Amino acid sequence: MNDPVWLMLVKGVLVFVVLVLLVLFTIWYERRVVAIMQVRPGPNRNGPFGLLQSLADGLKLAFKEDTMPRTADRVVFIAAPVIAVACAFTAFSVVPFGPEVNVFGIETELQLTDFEVSVLVILACSALGVYGIVLAGWASGSAYSLLGALRAAAQVISYEIALGLAVLAVFFQSRLMSTGAIVEAQAEGLPLSLGGAEFTLPGWYFLVLAPSFVIFVIAMVGETNRAPFDLPEAESELVAGFATEYSSLKYASFFLAEYVNMVTMSALAVTLFLGGWAAPFPDSWWPGANEGFMPLVWFFGKVLAFLFFYVWLRGTLPRLRYDQFMNLGWKVLVPVSLVWLMVLAAMNIGLDTGNDLPTRIAFAGGAAIVVMALIFFWPSRKPYEDPAEPDTGLGGFPVPPLDLAVPPNPRSLKQLEPANTSAVPINGSRSTDEKEEG
Repeated sequence: MNDPVWLMLVKGVLVFVVLVLLVLFTIWYERRVVAIMQVRPGPNRNGPFGLLQSLADGLKLAFKEDTMPRTADRVVFIAAPVIAVACAFTAFSVVPFGPEVNVFGIETELQLTDFEVSVLVILACSALGVYGIVLAGWASGSAYSLLGALRAAAQVISYEIALGLAVLAVFFQSRLMSTGAIVEAQAEGLPLSLGGAEFTLPGWYFLVLAPSFVIFVIAMVGETNRAPFDLPEAESELVAGFATEYSSLKYASFFLAEYVNMVTMSALAVTLFLGGWAAPFPDSWWPGANEGFMPLVWFFGKVLAFLFFYVWLRGTLPRLRYDQFMNLGWKVLVPVSLVWLMVLAAMNIGLDTGNDLPTRIAFAGGAAIVVMALIFFWPSRKPYEDPAEPDTGLGGFPVPPLDLAVPPNPRSLKQLEPANTSAVPINGSRSTDEKEEG
């Protein structure tokens, strides 16, 4: 992109401002939607419809006392939220908002920057962002923070593989790795020949690559640590996870990074699978719908739809157990992604050579995917078996042996002892009354 320096600076500032405003709006949006689901008003005091509540919460965090544990590593403790925020904002720099427009007589694209492998920048920033979480947990000197950081590392590694395989399917289909070029590739329909009949599928990849789209949506929720996959910061288990020892602006930085990652992943899903900034209807309905600044409306409308999906999940589903969460990533998403990539490769070979055999192989592979999904998701119930040992009255759950239980305090032991004036107390010395009588 050959934009002048001043225009690049203006674009950078606008991207930063748009992300901050979207974060403030998303926080308000989430609280209002969940409030409607739970039949309560939600934020409605500060500003019209409570729109300034997020700003008030941010100012409150800024004026809170900034504390640091004495056992913390000072440099790493401060650098961790900076890394998380920097990676979150950098990932959004290659997302296209719209086509080429005229700004003060200069033809420029509604995108900060783009190059041949720009999609990899988003994936790399998403992977590097977890370093901020891991370092925050390690540098805090707290057991809860360290457990949250370890969970975050395992979670990102697990779901990043499925996310990358879903994106790899888009590379196979479009044969491009540039975000702007992928959006333009979806503007054209996909010709398909089946059984001698020729027809054209819509260009958006969420139809052609439906399995990849579903896997990407599930993986992006796990990648952003959002409910029901918010295990690194499970408040019922780990207080606040990796952010337990953080306060004031440092805690707000992790909060900001999480919501920016939500917006970035939503924008990436829109770019790869939903046509990017293209209008959700044919050009013949409105010839100027994809020209000028109008595509900004379609792009941000799609992003808000994905943000609603995030909120909907949080207000609907309970948090998964950790073993369920890891099984979903490793035993379902990754195997299905690998099989689907093989099917997609066979389909592309068949379309390129005009041979019907790869197409048949592709449909056979599709049937294999359905069978695998049924095997993995089919509820398996074991028949009831009598326990090998009698129930101890605790529901059959394992309990620690008595010698490992917390011993009662001496006062409670004294209350349990029979009345005996000659007995020596637990502390080994006679009582004050006995000393006076002696």
